[in-house]
Order: sequence, then structure tokens, then C-alpha cells
Amino acid sequence: MKKNIIIVIALVAGIALSYALFFKGGANALQVNQVASDPSAYSGTITVTGIMAGTSPQDPSVFGIFDLKELQCTTPNCNKLYLPVKYQGTMPKAGDELRIGGSFMQAAGGYVFNASSVKVVRNHRIGG
Repeated sequence: MKKNIIIVIALVAGIALSYALFFKGGANALQVNQVASDPSAYSGTITVTGIMAGTSPQDPSVFGIFDLKELQCTTPNCNKLYLPVKYQGTMPKAGDELRIGGSFMQAAGGYVFNASSVKVVRNHRIGG
């Protein structure tokens, strides 16, 4: 009986530790407004959370994201900061809330976030 209790406690502790390690990255995601104002301050791989706004007409591998807090702005004169993201995979849809892993690279006219991974968290209906 005592042996079974020890096994159950060890199993529960193992599951809790696995859960904590697997979902640890969620707390480390940065918001668009945190990084867009000074992208040069961030080196190495980071995770950014934002809402997909649309793709670039000049380069279909580039899309823009804005901060989650900007979803609450309903007036046409919102001063949203858009972060350009370059990604070679399947493009997300407008309104998708994204968790994007990658790093900043210098490009003509500023910085672009070069994404190595894009995960859709959920979709927010934006636009018409």
C-alpha cells in the first residue's frame, strides 16, 4: 500500500513538472508594443505575441502584427504600431492571434522580425 502511494506521488510530481516545462514559454512572450519601439534592444531568439493585420503587397512572405491591447481601440485614428514579420511558412489569416518565435534582422528602412515559428492561438474577428 505504501509503495503504491509513493508511485502515485512520483507520477503526479512528474506530470506537474512536465506541464510546467512544456508551458513555460507562455509567460515569456513579449508584446508588439514592447519590442516595436526599439527592436535593436532585442538580440537572439525571442517570442512575440500579436494580432495578424495583413500581408505586404510588395513581399507576400511579410505580414504585419499589432499589439493585443490595440484590439480595444475602435476609433479610426488609433496609432497602432505594426511589426513586420518575415515568414516562409503558411500565412496566418487577418485577426489571428499569434505566438511567433524568431529574431530581429536589419532590413532596408529598419528591422524585420524573422520568424522561425508561427503558432495561431485563436482568431479575433477584425475588419468587415
